[in-house]
Amino acid sequence: MALLPQILHSPHPHPRLAAAASHSRAFPRAPRLHASAPRGGRGRGRLAAAAGASGSGPGPSSPEPYPPESDDGLVELPLFPLPLVLFPDATHALHIFEFRYRIMMHTVLQTDLRFGVVFAGSGGSAAEVGCVGEVVKHERLADDRFFLICKGQQRFRVARVVRTKPYLVAAVQWLEDRPPAETPAPGEDAEALAADVEALMRDVIRIANRLNGKPEKEVGDLRRGLFPTPFSFYVGNTFEGAPREQQALLELEDTAARLRRERDTLRNTLNYLTAASAVKDAFPPSPSSG
Repeated sequence: MALLPQILHSPHPHPRLAAAASHSRAFPRAPRLHASAPRGGRGRGRLAAAAGASGSGPGPSSPEPYPPESDDGLVELPLFPLPLVLFPDATHALHIFEFRYRIMMHTVLQTDLRFGVVFAGSGGSAAEVGCVGEVVKHERLADDRFFLICKGQQRFRVARVVRTKPYLVAAVQWLEDRPPAETPAPGEDAEALAADVEALMRDVIRIANRLNGKPEKEVGDLRRGLFPTPFSFYVGNTFEGAPREQQALLELEDTAARLRRERDTLRNTLNYLTAASAVKDAFPPSPSSG
């Protein structure tokens, strides 16, 4: 059952991205990945239609700060639907100009600097699983717009909607990856999967550089000492251009399952790039006739 109200269209449908996460550029843009439905059927909760939901009309000039925790142990969080997926430890730069979200940012900056980012696709609905974004740097402009940089923190699942105006606020529960219930088969534990994923990433980067005419050079340490869980989030953040696949990865509550899915995606990408490289070698561009 969808819990969140539909985001209505407005003259400014979504706050625009000013820039992408800087560390996401460490992985070259691969051919567009095809998003597949999340496994398990839990994660693709959508925003349900609600009249006047999160409307952009005038609202209170200073909304009451949201409480850190409610009686049932849930945390109330202002939600920011965006056409992107925020992962833990990833950073995004945002340009805030729509009225309701400028109000929200005033509240966020006066409280604990946190808000929830939920992926909203072109259909105007959003997922029920998102990630907390913490404001790490901001600039308020003369016309009350904001430039800000947020960093992903913990994941959450929406439990219920608290209010929809002047912006969306929901009660959420935190999500953590579960430890494996059984001993994994050899080579299928999270550590081994992380090593496989890193090796595939190196191969994809190497062939992508070759196809793009970049000089051959050794790919550095992609994992940077990360444990399997944060590394799986780092890898998911590199899948630019495939937000629905990224959302499916964000919703998984099993590190090994996330890494296996990323391994499959990287293998498919590597096969594609290998074939493209073979075609390029077989049919090199003809020299210019001048």
